[in-house]
Amino acid sequence: MADRYKVYWQPGCTSCLMAKEFLRENGIAFESINVREDTGAMDDLARLGVRSIPVITRGDEFAFAQEIRDLADFVGVKLTRRQLPHGELNTKIDLILAAAQRFVQQIPADRLRVNLPGRDRNCLDLAYHIYVIPTAFLEAARGGAVTFEHFERLPPAEMDSVETVNAYGQSVRKDFAAWWAAGIVPGTVNTYYGVQPSQGVMERTAWHAAQHCRQLMEVVAQLGLQPDGPLGEAELGGLPLPDEVYDDEVPLIQTPDIAVAN
Repeated sequence: MADRYKVYWQPGCTSCLMAKEFLRENGIAFESINVREDTGAMDDLARLGVRSIPVITRGDEFAFAQEIRDLADFVGVKLTRRQLPHGELNTKIDLILAAAQRFVQQIPADRLRVNLPGRDRNCLDLAYHIYVIPTAFLEAARGGAVTFEHFERLPPAEMDSVETVNAYGQSVRKDFAAWWAAGIVPGTVNTYYGVQPSQGVMERTAWHAAQHCRQLMEVVAQLGLQPDGPLGEAELGGLPLPDEVYDDEVPLIQTPDIAVAN
């Protein structure tokens, strides 16, 4: 059917998972298209002029689904949820980054480079990705833009250990604290999915980083270890997080040699 909704997504993508859960919770049927498995999926999006995911389509119409507000508008659902204010988000972002630093240190060296299900991304890459998320927001808040390329970055060659990646994470924490202390918070920021209210993008920064931090914590737990300072209300309370930690369409991978979370 030409008017059927389709959601283009990939495993481990926080916005993709949020979009699918939102549609299911609101009783909206859709075709689920994993771009990692469907070889023609990105070609279909390219014909619409789209290069990034998640995207929801209806015939030749589409909307980026990075912001639930945009997705809700596209499918005709009214949102009533309260967004957290900038100050609370600032605190949560720092706590989430600190948690990621703790969790990645717990993962044994021989597991750090085991790819997560359905992704060309391992645990060390994931920790780096968590630190890049607030970096992208800072660049936009300072007059640049959040780009899709931010979220495709992998650690540079010199960041080949937990210590070097976490040192980068610490520098991001300090930079974010300095930005907040300066007290210059723009009303809107530029992103690859349009000009957006800064509060919404900052909230997305918090829950995006938090969701990936949940994945790191789950990896630690699946290895039979107790996560050092598990995520709780202080980090996660009030954030619009998905129910699933990874993706309900990707099975948990657990063998005698590998144990990672879905």
